[in-house]
Amino acid sequence: MNTTYKVILSGCLEFGTQRSFDQVFKFYEHRTENYYRNDILFKAEEVFDPETFTLNIPRYINNECPEKRWKNTLNLLEYVSQYAVAGDVKAWVIGGGKPVIDRVIEPSGDKSATQAFLEGRELIHKSGMEEEAMKALNKAIDKFERHALAYERRGHINFTLRNFDDALYDFSKSIDINPNHPDAYWGRANTYLVKKEYKSALADLEKAIKTSIPHQPIFWSARRLKGEIHLMLEEYKEAIFELKLVTKRQFKSDDPNAKWQVRAMFNYGKALFEVGEFNEAVKVFDKLLAMEQEGKMIPPKEQQYYYRALAKKNAGEGGYLSDLKEAATLGSEEASAMLESLA
Repeated sequence: MNTTYKVILSGCLEFGTQRSFDQVFKFYEHRTENYYRNDILFKAEEVFDPETFTLNIPRYINNECPEKRWKNTLNLLEYVSQYAVAGDVKAWVIGGGKPVIDRVIEPSGDKSATQAFLEGRELIHKSGMEEEAMKALNKAIDKFERHALAYERRGHINFTLRNFDDALYDFSKSIDINPNHPDAYWGRANTYLVKKEYKSALADLEKAIKTSIPHQPIFWSARRLKGEIHLMLEEYKEAIFELKLVTKRQFKSDDPNAKWQVRAMFNYGKALFEVGEFNEAVKVFDKLLAMEQEGKMIPPKEQQYYYRALAKKNAGEGGYLSDLKEAATLGSEEASAMLESLA
């Protein structure tokens, strides 16, 4: 019996020049016919773009991919990636609703643009090395001006350094080159948020969602932030839609979304309260206060008790006075004022 997989692939590899592109195109065709006997997922003409000198897979999903064809395709992509200057292809095998294989195929050869990018990307994660990371990424861009990933990473550094106009330029440049990479939309959305351009931020977060998959942390980060912005704009139904999805998701401890779950639950409860779904809001705040809470992203505990008190009172449930007293004890001026008015 032949094993089949559900597979997802997405990405772009840049070859830089007509000569390199033509060479890789011929390599791809030759190996397809002679090594793999045409048992691969993509014909050359389906993925190679002669106008941009790229191999481009915006999004591909196959629910019944034979194991051999999957392996052949990954081996072929791995082979041609070493002739690329920039870019990457992400590949997943999904089993039981979860990724069982998660691969990133990217160039790692000795081209100066490639090596400079890899150096800069590594330095970003080292505290106090922003200037050195910026120099490396500048070099990558100088050597290859279509380096979308280098622009995105440089945008991240500029955002961290609060150079927001420069960050906006970098993220936009990355998107112009490769409009199918979610990280640049995420970065630009956060930049727009700082600049209080909320509608632009929402549009980019929607793009980040559409260009990622639910098995990537960025998919859920974008949904959470989108929900927060809708809540801030008093677009409560839209906020509920996003935050309900996020709060139902179980994140592993090493997923960056895990540390935001308490905040997402708090905002979900607030949004439910604002549309008058008081009973549901009480249930959400009950779950919230039962959660393990630590870290910088945690809403003040007095606010959690205060909003549960409001939800309980409006739902006609008992116990709201004890929540008000707890909120007041923890420092909530609103709870103290409300207790005085009820005295």
